[in-house]
Amino acid sequence: MIEFTEGIYTFYVYILTNKNKTVLYTGVTNNLRKRLHQHKTKVNPNSFTAKYNVEFLVYYEKFGWIQQAIEREKEIKNLSRTKKLGLIRIQNPNMDFLNDLFQ
Repeated sequence: MIEFTEGIYTFYVYILTNKNKTVLYTGVTNNLRKRLHQHKTKVNPNSFTAKYNVEFLVYYEKFGWIQQAIEREKEIKNLSRTKKLGLIRIQNPNMDFLNDLFQ
């Protein structure tokens, strides 16, 4: 019998936006604190997030297995902008920036 238990790691699916909240970016990581710092400091200056100054966390979900996180990331990426905003506003009605939770 195969038994699935919570993994020993934590993986995050997250949505970032820019200062004016006009751009949405969805990603996955196992270290959200480090990843937010990378977005803020524009580690890859040619990336989408660097180009559009996307560095503000507005939504995240936690997973114990990377496969679940990747599957969820794909689901969110396939949502329309309207549905993504609806998803964000369920947990974060004012679309407050949540970066301080991971400092």
